[in-house]
Amino acid sequence: MMETLTVYHGPIGKEEGERRLAQDGRNGCYLVRNSDSLPGVYCLCVLCNGYVYTYRIYKDDVGSWSAETTPGVRKQYFRHIKNLIKAFQQPEQGIAIPLLYPVTAQRRAQTHGSDLSPKNTRKQGQKHRGKNVQQGLETHTQLS
Repeated sequence: MMETLTVYHGPIGKEEGERRLAQDGRNGCYLVRNSDSLPGVYCLCVLCNGYVYTYRIYKDDVGSWSAETTPGVRKQYFRHIKNLIKAFQQPEQGIAIPLLYPVTAQRRAQTHGSDLSPKNTRKQGQKHRGKNVQQGLETHTQLS
């Protein structure tokens, strides 16, 4: 099911995901990738003001999709991953910025060729806003 999602980039890793969003460069550009640390869990990554915000998304035991968003925001459940993405395209959903510009795996390959080697992705710093990164509530990384 995830493979049919055009913004799904597979097991590309955090740094490559950040590089792909930085290449696009627009606030609100986003992609989905596999979690580096938890099998079967995915990461929704969105660029906002030079930072990549990462939210874990997963399918629960009854088959509903949900995302770990800002604490205090009511958790939503969706039958299909595409419905979760659509909901997060709206403001006030508990993420840094609405999902505005999909970075599709196909478009990225067509636009940037087949060179998947990482470019210079040196970070100037990393902030976690006091959130527990291990639990994946929300993280963000500043891009250089």
